[in-house]
Amino acid sequence: WSAGGALLTARNSLAGAGTQTAGLAFGGYDGGYSSCTEEYNGATWGSGGALATARRSLAGAGTQTAGLAFGGYGGCVNTEEYNGATWSGGGNLIKGRWGMGSAGTQTAGLAFGGLLGCGLTRSTEEYNGSSWSTGAQLNIGRYYLGGAGIQTAALAIGGNFVVSCTEEYNGTTWSVVDPLATGRRLLAGAGTQNAGLAFGGRDGSSHFSCTEEYNGASWSAGGALLTARNSLAGAGTQTPAIAIGGYDNNAVSCTEEYNGGTVSLTTTFDYSNSTGKTMIIPPITDPLILGALWNYRGTLIISSG
Repeated sequence: WSAGGALLTARNSLAGAGTQTAGLAFGGYDGGYSSCTEEYNGATWGSGGALATARRSLAGAGTQTAGLAFGGYGGCVNTEEYNGATWSGGGNLIKGRWGMGSAGTQTAGLAFGGLLGCGLTRSTEEYNGSSWSTGAQLNIGRYYLGGAGIQTAALAIGGNFVVSCTEEYNGTTWSVVDPLATGRRLLAGAGTQNAGLAFGGRDGSSHFSCTEEYNGASWSAGGALLTARNSLAGAGTQTPAIAIGGYDNNAVSCTEEYNGGTVSLTTTFDYSNSTGKTMIIPPITDPLILGALWNYRGTLIISSG
């Protein structure tokens, strides 16, 4: 992870959509329910059109120019569609809820889990661009979970009371698959069903910085966030992804960009005319970089003098 441009308005419990270079952040909590929308160009955030319904703990899907916002704290049923400039009303959720997982696009969205009334729900709904219909239920009801993927190939990740559980959706049924190594709630997700990403979150009183990558069968450790936090938003793919806002005992404005396990190495070589030996300057001890060098294949051309 590396630092990106800061949000104009620090907030948590927001939703995200889009990509690392064309991101969207909307809603959330900044001391009150927020209607704020911001657009990211890969370096800085700029103001977008405000949501018609200010809310927090909502869900999002789609792209910067075709975004989808739905649900929210208190059982909000409202759905809104974004065209890159303004939000307009879409079809209402069948069951108003908050703290749910989401996936998909503006015309093929997915909502699953969350809090419904005073209890958690297993329910899934599918959006076709105008209305929501009932999908298959999660195997395990939960809320404050992460989501990734598309309507017919989604991931449900973590969440309250089953903090390590992962399920895959094929458009018809949910299946329980490999659990997270670090169980958590209030996390963010990004990517696809076969190349998913889970990051941030909390369990108990701890804010997490850990990232995990999913390959369609199992989770493995990725690079840690620079700022441990929960109630953040995620967008993009497994590489590259974006982490937006969140809470670390205060609402944060920080944005971070993820480029996976790529090692970027810039170094020089010192050649001795007297011994003929070549030395990497400075000496490298990091095992990750040494591993990358060990597996490197190329040609080193050294000029004397």
